[in-house]
Amino acid sequence: MIVRVESLDDPRLDAYARLTEVQLRSKLEPEQGIFIAESDKVVKRALAGGMEPLSLLMEEKWLPVMQPVIDDMTQRFPDAPAFVAPEGELRKLTGYELTRGALGAFRRPPLPTVADVCAGARRIAVLENITNHTNVGAIFRSAAALGLDGVLVTPACYDPLYRRAVRVSMGTVFQIPWTRIEGSWPYDGVSLLHDLGFKLAAMALSDDSLALDDPRLAAEGRLAIVLGTEGDGLAPATIAQCDYTVRIPMHHGVDSLNVAAASAVAFWELRVR
Repeated sequence: MIVRVESLDDPRLDAYARLTEVQLRSKLEPEQGIFIAESDKVVKRALAGGMEPLSLLMEEKWLPVMQPVIDDMTQRFPDAPAFVAPEGELRKLTGYELTRGALGAFRRPPLPTVADVCAGARRIAVLENITNHTNVGAIFRSAAALGLDGVLVTPACYDPLYRRAVRVSMGTVFQIPWTRIEGSWPYDGVSLLHDLGFKLAAMALSDDSLALDDPRLAAEGRLAIVLGTEGDGLAPATIAQCDYTVRIPMHHGVDSLNVAAASAVAFWELRVR
């Protein structure tokens, strides 16, 4: 259902124009929380991933590109409108020309349990307190592309459904199972993963770290790769409770990689052969 609007003042566009990310996430969460997807590809992946759309927003010139998406959405969710607004109004909203087709407002899904995400999984990632949305999105993209079975985020880790994280992930956040660890981290979380049959590999620089290609790591049937925030890295308490401490060998005096780059290297090397 296509609905043309003349101004962002239209109250039906509140999710795009007036609610902050925090309000989108928590104002009515969990049952009615909202997240924003940006670009035709991300919107398509959100729909394919079973996300429930509330509406789309685009300018007129993107209608031909988005028409198949609109048709699919209308068939499955007939009450969700596709708003079409003038280019000048959307530029006010984004600060730049919206060159990737559309924005979509979606209802936040209920998160699965850790046990559900880990059921049948052999390789998962654990993101400890990563406080950069770009890194969160990039790690999800690498996790999906390189064959991980799931992602867990700690209580203080930034939101994978934050608009920038979703955009950087290219919508892969809808393709790979994930959830947030409840309770205390690392104590409750590490214990739960051990109970589920996982060994934990802490990605950290220390004198007793194993090299990433150590055959003991590849031989593990169920392995959780634990990644820490930029700068401080993993907490000492986390490293102490993990089964392995693992490093990526560095050259030319470089001490470490950005956590998103390190995740891609680790996911590839530790993939199930």
